[in-house]
Amino acid sequence: MNRSHRARAAAAAGLLLALGLTTACSSGKDTTTDAAAPVKADGEISLTYLQKQGDQEYFIGEAAGAKEKAKELGIDLKVVNLGNDANKTVSEVQAAIAQKSDGLIVVVPDPAVGPQVVQTARDAKVALLTSDDQICSTGPDPAACSKTDLVPRIGFSGEQMGGEVGKRAAEEYKKAGWKASETRVLSAWKQDVTVCGDRVKAAGAAFDAAVPGVRKIDVATDNTPTGAQDKVAATITANPTVKNWVIWGCNDENVSGGVTALQNAGVAPDNIIGVGLGAYLACKEWASGKPSGMKAALFINGKDVGALAVQTMYDQLKNGKKFPAEGFAPTTMVDAKTWKSSGLTCG
Repeated sequence: MNRSHRARAAAAAGLLLALGLTTACSSGKDTTTDAAAPVKADGEISLTYLQKQGDQEYFIGEAAGAKEKAKELGIDLKVVNLGNDANKTVSEVQAAIAQKSDGLIVVVPDPAVGPQVVQTARDAKVALLTSDDQICSTGPDPAACSKTDLVPRIGFSGEQMGGEVGKRAAEEYKKAGWKASETRVLSAWKQDVTVCGDRVKAAGAAFDAAVPGVRKIDVATDNTPTGAQDKVAATITANPTVKNWVIWGCNDENVSGGVTALQNAGVAPDNIIGVGLGAYLACKEWASGKPSGMKAALFINGKDVGALAVQTMYDQLKNGKKFPAEGFAPTTMVDAKTWKSSGLTCG
């Protein structure tokens, strides 16, 4: 074989090898596009934090914590309020990628967009982290998702938080001396949000362990105060003989709305045990100095979550440190007497 023939043969072999490698990569999982795989960025890091309900007190605090941590670490951070618009989630993710964000931190309004968000980030080889709520890479329902397909999350332990709420509700129930036959438990939450389900399930288990025999009523809401108020009002109407009410839910909005509905229906504060989750609405009732059915609330500080999410993303992009499956911030139970000393700021 002469030199020209050998050159053409070598080139052909090289082309076949390249095609073979491409085929091998496309047939398997390319971990460089995995949202959970370490991705490193050179130079200044640019992040986008996309939040649902960005005008809610908790998420305002979360954004503030993220901004403070970003400033400390020298990160260029953009915060986007998605409201409750699932479609906006996808378009804003695409916009952030187009603007060359190195990493995305997302709180989705609807977990059903999870697979599309994950695939978009993978295709662009952009690091993806969720905060607060979980999303699944393979389906719309994180509760039906394999743990290996859940996107890494920063937030709070739903089981731990719910357990604390249920324990405090049981303590208040015992203190009140109520009878199980005269009492109902209202459990209010948006039922397609996995972390909400984790919280209320754990609250129920902790309450039952301490106070067995009290009947529960599940109330499906949209996780807003007005939504909870409307749904709880209908539940009260359907149960006119109930004397005492215990209420907990996914967040402060559910409990605050539920307590308002009960009080509007003529139920006295002494006949209501509301245990909130967040404390950002509970504290407003306590600050008024008026009697309230809101007896306690678990203080979850959004600033801590925002800061931890940014730090976790920075550690991956700057140092190649793999995301943990979940990272948790601390919580504190507060009430009318203790909330001011806890560090809770009431907007």
